[in-house]
Amino acid sequence: MRKALGMILAGAVLASAPQALAQEKLTLWFNKGFYPAEDQALNKVIEGFEKKTGVKVELSLYGVEDIITKSISAVESGTPPDGAFGWTYDFRTAGKWAYDGKLEDVSDVIGPYKDKFLPNVVDTAYLMNGKTGKRSYYAVPIYQQTMHAHYWEDMLNEAGYKDADIPQDWHGFWNFWCDKVQPALRKKGKRVYGIGNPSSVEASDTFFSFLSFVNAYDASPVDKNGKLLIDDPKVKAGMANALKDYAAIVSKGCTPPGSLSWKDVDNNVAFQNKTTVMTHNATISIVAKYLDDMNKAKNEQEKAQAKKNYYELIKTVSWPKKPDGKPLPNLFATKVAVVFADGQNKKRAKEFFAYLLQPENLTPYTEGSLGRWFPVMKEAAERPFWTSEDPHRKIVYQQFVKQPTVPFQFVYNYKFTSVNAENVWGRAITRVAKDKISPEQAVDEMFARIKQIVEG
Repeated sequence: MRKALGMILAGAVLASAPQALAQEKLTLWFNKGFYPAEDQALNKVIEGFEKKTGVKVELSLYGVEDIITKSISAVESGTPPDGAFGWTYDFRTAGKWAYDGKLEDVSDVIGPYKDKFLPNVVDTAYLMNGKTGKRSYYAVPIYQQTMHAHYWEDMLNEAGYKDADIPQDWHGFWNFWCDKVQPALRKKGKRVYGIGNPSSVEASDTFFSFLSFVNAYDASPVDKNGKLLIDDPKVKAGMANALKDYAAIVSKGCTPPGSLSWKDVDNNVAFQNKTTVMTHNATISIVAKYLDDMNKAKNEQEKAQAKKNYYELIKTVSWPKKPDGKPLPNLFATKVAVVFADGQNKKRAKEFFAYLLQPENLTPYTEGSLGRWFPVMKEAAERPFWTSEDPHRKIVYQQFVKQPTVPFQFVYNYKFTSVNAENVWGRAITRVAKDKISPEQAVDEMFARIKQIVEG
């Protein structure tokens, strides 16, 4: 009897052992890094978190589009991961998720770091919850981006000009590349274009660049309270001027004709192939490519050329002054992580992002992008990685730390994520540059559509 009882008890212990020893899990989805160093830094953070908490992190890495489609599907089905970080969440989904009550309030994650963030950063995570009718912190800032301008100095010199010849006033700056540099190179038999000007409906680069023109004319169609300003005559006039200037670059033949159908990568490719002398881009990935090329070079000749491109031939500069002569605030976007309301382990997800925000964790993750993303924390921004004499990063540092910044419209009204997704800006550019309607008519059409999206 004792033997039988012992066997029963032993069986019970063995049966319960797997459950007793089951390890707590945290499910995270992240964008796959652009460079290996990013993923390596993230893996190190995860290892540290697992060691500290005893929690097993199940990490899935996805491409830019995949993480969006998978996240949207998971949220709609009520089966999201516990937490996630997507490079385009800010542009496309975070605001709507917050409004629909699909995100956890992460004020307790941000709170201890609030004074450590750079100006305006946390404002981009302060989102409206439509169910409560109140704003709160529903996203965690990870890093940020803004617009930069790049040009080939050797091509500029071949055209007979030097750096000091580039005007700093608004119209002078853009006309310089179209009316002076391009014709000079064409006379030498070079089939090149002055500017790589993203102008398609397909490219997100289009609305990032065009909205910088809108910013230059103080023509934002929404105020800080989320109210539409499309009936304001000054806003309409400013928007028409911005559209006129932007579409003129296409109409004058100053950008490759294909820019009306470019994807996001195409302005990079055109510039790196030296089809264009200058281009504008929302990160310094165009030049950071050459740092990566140095690491991947098959021989010393390839390495030397990549190094020369990065350190000598390509210049990065801030945008020109506004048409009124005042400094142009840099339009910036904050890349955010979120904790999902329907996640199974929200508490640990918050703990993870609080752990990621620690300088010893977030800084290597940000710097692993080789300058593609700028830090959100003051301390990280002051590191030699940014403040040294690197010809490109030091300009990025000046734009974020020494110059004013302003967020996108979707920060104030989440429905502008839909406006951007539809890319009404690219459609308006096409209407002027290709269909030859007036900027004023194109603005009327665009504003009518924006009103339908935002108020419909």
